[in-house]
Amino acid sequence: MECTIRPAREDDAGEISEVILRALRETNAKDYTDEIIARLERSFSPDAVRELIGRRTVFVATIGHRVVGTASLDGSVVRTVFVAPDVQAQGIGKLLMAEIEHTAREQNTASLTVPSSVTAETFYARLGFTAVRDSYHGDERTIIMERSLDNASP
Repeated sequence: MECTIRPAREDDAGEISEVILRALRETNAKDYTDEIIARLERSFSPDAVRELIGRRTVFVATIGHRVVGTASLDGSVVRTVFVAPDVQAQGIGKLLMAEIEHTAREQNTASLTVPSSVTAETFYARLGFTAVRDSYHGDERTIIMERSLDNASP
């Protein structure tokens, strides 16, 4: 499996939306209610993703011509890290996060914060992030995690 990480383009918005929606429905659904998933889905339509591409530094992971993952950097905050369910646990998320960290270092960012879903908490912990507090949006629990980049290896 040859996976490539590259900056997202506006014409990737539909495929990025598809990856996010599949991950929410198939992976995150085991940790969140249908109501929470439905609310999150509304935030990731192709038009909403296109708007995010204009506001954030967004990357995609591709295998061949297929978008299989995405991650974005909004200042020092990591957002929208999703991998298609059929290719999860194959290192794609780790590659995306390495690109995010590389970009943050180039911008002289001292630390990264990620509002993690319950589903992804273990993934971020394996990458050196530490939970600092819980945040709630209604009944949706998010774990705010941080990682210093000062002493981390690139």
